[in-house]
This record gives sequence, C-alpha cells and structure tokens, in this order.
Amino acid sequence: MAELNSWVVTKVKKQVATQIMNRAKLGFCAVVLALAGCGQDKPVAPSSEALAKLVPPTEASKGWYYAGQNKIAEKAQSVGPLAGKGKARNVILFVGDGMGVSTITAARIYAGQQQGKLGEEHELSFDTMPFAGLSRTYNTDQQTPDSAGTMTAMITGVKTRAGVLSISEDVVPNHCGSGKGHELFTALELAELSGKATGIVTTARVTHATPGATYAKSAQRDWEDDSELSAEAKAAGCEDIAKQLITFEARLKSVASEQYVNNVNGIEVVMGGGRRHFLPRDAAFNTPDASKKIEGKRNDGANLIAEWQAQHPQGQVVFGKAAFDKLAPNAQSHVLALFSESHMRYGADRGADKLGEPTLAEMTDKAIDLLKQDQDGFFLMVEAGRIDHAHHEGNAYNALAETVELSDAVAVALEKTSAEDTLIIVTADHSHVFTMAGYPARGNPILGKVRTGSGKLILDENGLPFTTLGYHNGMGFANIVDGEGERGAINVGRHDISDIDTEHRGYHQEALVPLESETHGGEDVAIYASGPGAVLVSGSHEQNVIFHVMDYAAGLTQSAAKAVR
Repeated sequence: MAELNSWVVTKVKKQVATQIMNRAKLGFCAVVLALAGCGQDKPVAPSSEALAKLVPPTEASKGWYYAGQNKIAEKAQSVGPLAGKGKARNVILFVGDGMGVSTITAARIYAGQQQGKLGEEHELSFDTMPFAGLSRTYNTDQQTPDSAGTMTAMITGVKTRAGVLSISEDVVPNHCGSGKGHELFTALELAELSGKATGIVTTARVTHATPGATYAKSAQRDWEDDSELSAEAKAAGCEDIAKQLITFEARLKSVASEQYVNNVNGIEVVMGGGRRHFLPRDAAFNTPDASKKIEGKRNDGANLIAEWQAQHPQGQVVFGKAAFDKLAPNAQSHVLALFSESHMRYGADRGADKLGEPTLAEMTDKAIDLLKQDQDGFFLMVEAGRIDHAHHEGNAYNALAETVELSDAVAVALEKTSAEDTLIIVTADHSHVFTMAGYPARGNPILGKVRTGSGKLILDENGLPFTTLGYHNGMGFANIVDGEGERGAINVGRHDISDIDTEHRGYHQEALVPLESETHGGEDVAIYASGPGAVLVSGSHEQNVIFHVMDYAAGLTQSAAKAVR
C-alpha cells in the first residue's frame, strides 16, 4: 500500500492541490442553480421551499418525479405501517446490468446444476427476498432502452433519454450546453447531503453508464474522459465523467449550507475498473498493472488519481488484490480501487490478472464494512456490469456466471445487514434478447443441447441439434476452445453443433439477425427487495419508481433538504 500511495504522490503536479477546489467550485452554481438555489446564504429548514430545490426543474421531469412519488404514497397508504417510512438507515441498490428474467431463470438453473442439483428448484439469494415486482424500462425516446437512461430513472426518480446521465429529457443528447439547468439530484447525492456514507462498487469501469449516473451529469454517456468530449462540450466548459467523480465533493459542498457543509465528505468507497480515464496519455503515468504501452487516455495532462489522493491524504488507492485484502475499516478513510484499465475481468478469466482482482461479493463485503462505520448510515450501489457485456457478445456462459456472482454479492449483503434498518433492492436496468426454449427435459444442462429425458437429442427440421439458450440477434455462433481467442466475423444462422461442447466458456450461442453486437431487450425486468420499504416494490412500476421507494424508506430528500442553501 505504501508503494502505491508513494507512486500516486510522486505524480502530483505542483498546482494540483491548490487548483482542485477552485476548479470544482467555479461555475457549479450556474450548473445547479435551478435545482439547489446557490445564491442563498442562509440555511433553510426542510420546508416546501427547501424541498423544491431538490426536485426536477422542468415540467416534463416534474411529471415523472411526482407521478412516481404519488404512486409510492398511494401504495404506502394501502399497506399502512408495513411501508416503513423513514425506517431505512442504510440502502443498498444492486443492479444486474442486462439481467432480464430469462437470464435470472437460466442462471438459477446453472447455479443449481453447479451444485449437483437438477437446477430448476434452486434459489438465487435474491429469490428468497420477501417482495418482488416488475419495472418498465423504456427511455423517453426509445422502446428498448440503454443503461444511461435506465440508471438515471432508478437513481433520480425521473425518466430520460437514452445515452444521458442524470439530466432530464429536456436535454439534447450529445449537446452539453443543453443540459445546463436540467441536472437532476441523485439518491447518492441526497445521501451525501444527509450525512450518510456513500459507495459505488462495479465490475465495469467506474465511469461507465450505471455507476456514472450516480455522481455525474452528462449529455453523452461516452464522455468518460476529456479525450472523448465533443468540441461543443469543451467550449461549454463541461467536465468529463471521470473528472466529475474527482470534483464531486466540492460541487456538492457548493450547494450545502454552512451549517451542514461537513455532511458532504465525498464518496467514501469507489471500486471497479477504468483506470485509463483517470490518467494522462503518457507512459510515465502507467500503473504497476498496466497492460498497454500507454495506459492513460487523458489529453489534458491531469492525473486524476493523484488529485484524488491530494483530496484524501489518508485515503487509500488500490490497484490489486493484495492491497485490497489489507483494507481495514476506518471511519476517516476513503478508498479508490481501480483494478483494471477498462472493465474488470469476467470471473472465468480473473486468474489471469497481473495484480489480481476481487470478486463482486468480496468488494461488496469490504464496502459494507467500510461504510457502516458511519453512524448516520450509508447508501451503496453495486453493479454486476459484465452480465450485459457477455450478452452483447452472445456468450451465455459468462452472462450466467456473472449473474451467479451477483447472487453471491447479494447473499453477503443480506448476511452483513439487518432487515430492520437496511433496504436492499435487486433489479436490472434492462434485459437482453436472450431466449430459453426448445422443450428440454428437466435437469438438462442449461448450457447444453436440447435433449429428451432419455438423453436423446431433439433435432430441428433440418436434422440439426440446437441449444436451450440462444439470441435473437448479434454476431452468432463461435466456438473459442481456449476461451481467450478472438471470436471472428459475424456468423449468424444455424450450424451443425453435433460434435461441439456448448457448455464451455468459449462457446457463443447461435443468433438470427446479424449485428455487430447483440442488443438489449425491451420487456419488463424484475425488482426484488427486503427491509424497510420493500413491500413498495410489489406490483408493476415505471422504472423511476425505484428511486421513490428508496427515498420514502430512507427519507433522503427530507433529510437533504435541511442541508441545502
């Protein structure tokens, strides 16, 4: 750990320490003026005026916000004391990126079969939760959604356009200036203003759509570092997503009243991938785990990891498993753990990592230990980001294995927290065009070919065997025997898989429609919940209602309203 911290400190430029706060504060009031009333000097009580500063600024966004709020209020009234208003001291939101219902079913069977069961009777950890419902995932401009718009709905209570992070649908996608005045407060930001500890855990890049929506405002989800900003965005003075993670604390402090400014101390736990977006495009800044000649992508010369360390001198920067294992709970400490240049590895490939990577369950375990040091409670978002990536590749093996890893992480959270004071929600941002069909016998290997109870292959009309699992679109069939090769060109349609082992990790299922990447699906996804407010997820909901369940159970907006100017 000392060596890593020393590496960070030696990269700090002389001007970094004095410029961080100044750059962060500059212009933020203009960005959030309509939401937070930056011009006021005196703290206000949680009146309707104070609350108004935390709700969306435009009519379109208010429509979504109040509709979701009203639905939960009506639901709470119907269930009475079971609604648990304000009873959640802690909130954990698990997001299985791309984890549609067919994925859950197949993963349940896969996990059971890994334990020697037939499989269908098995239960994933979140199957045991007492309440469940459905979430409608469409974006305001797309029937089949993307992760930026869907996570924005869950974390702000407002639906928005595809590709947009925590800005209302009034924004013009890819036009940074159009987002000014339309930014939305997130549940994580409200938790910060309330004095709670906050954390982000993901197997994707920490700047990717799902984690990014918790702390950043962006008209384009791909603006993960300054090299990806458009000319218009640069001219408008907009910050890239990685930079917004570093300036998060200062930006939020600028809207807090003097009396409550100490409530905001930054995101205590950030764990995932994406180092490349925090480092300059210069080999001199490569980390000990760099796999490319030049690891960083930033063109502005900024070393954001060093800037983070300057903000948090007692904080711990982590790049590998050994340093991760040494992390100990400390109420005064912050953690920035970036385990890879881009996304973290699939679980099946984890052993190949140079410095080693923890599992999602291990990161969740550590994050809870760190965050629960705060006596005011915590808000934690945990994403199994690579379920989605495996599906896009047409690879059911990794999609199911990553879903089981999410189940393991949820099991840890259920064990380490109490249903008396912790609301846990498990859901997905969207589904995929992933199918499970063909009348296989019960207990047939879920990744295998369709067979009868006697083991006989069931053939299609062309006399060819087929698998239980498949995709409507994508690149189609591939059989990468070593599991690490390139999958090659698009190869859709039927193939003779009679002599192919379809259960190994390098097999990619057949697809019908040829596309460079398999697409999301547009159907509803499941919501599971336990703890205070969990009953409120029961039923069929617009996706933005998930925010209002968390807000109702934890009183985030009411508490945060005391802290804004």
